[in-house]
Amino acid sequence: MIKTASGLRMMTASLLTLAALACGGEGGGGGDATADNPLLHPSAPELNEQAPAMYRARFETSAGDFVIQVHRDWAPIGADRFYNLVKNGYYDGDRFFRVISGFMAQFGMNGDPLVTAQWRVATLQDDPVVESNTRGKVTFAMTNQPNSRTTQVFINFGNNVNLDALGFAPFGEVVEGMDVVDGLYSGYGETPSQSQIQGRGNEYLESDFPELDYVERATIE
Repeated sequence: MIKTASGLRMMTASLLTLAALACGGEGGGGGDATADNPLLHPSAPELNEQAPAMYRARFETSAGDFVIQVHRDWAPIGADRFYNLVKNGYYDGDRFFRVISGFMAQFGMNGDPLVTAQWRVATLQDDPVVESNTRGKVTFAMTNQPNSRTTQVFINFGNNVNLDALGFAPFGEVVEGMDVVDGLYSGYGETPSQSQIQGRGNEYLESDFPELDYVERATIE
């Protein structure tokens, strides 16, 4: 989802495509998507609350725990969306499906295609870029079109300040467990197909990319 200039790693158009899926499957957590699943209704009030001025989100993963501290004044629209997704269990079971050593770790495509179909159109207005994409900063991915953020986020491994001019607005940073983020499995690179994840969810990732690390549970502290 990140496009870099010549001389830096290029993220493909598929990397820029935002999708949402709910989780599920072996070792992934998450329940079945049903008509009463709130994640099937992005416009529901409980998925559109205003976040606190500052909050922490703990991610328990197959590789260990890390904590993201979110600053709403950095990117209020993104901070609100992330708060509601974490609070309502959206990221539980999600795979870190694109991990590029020295660049970033990307996640946020949930495991249930029914939920994906709803969130793909739940786009956000852009936030102005206040902070830089330096090591540990957390940012919503987006396409090369304005106002295209939905659910996918990435954690910067290195100094990716070139992304600032492209409109990628960090909303938080990893304050605990950056060593865990550094250790996320990166052996598949950019091979997993976002279109396949959208269509098949975690079933595709578990069968074709079984070594991927994943979120066991994410909570607001």
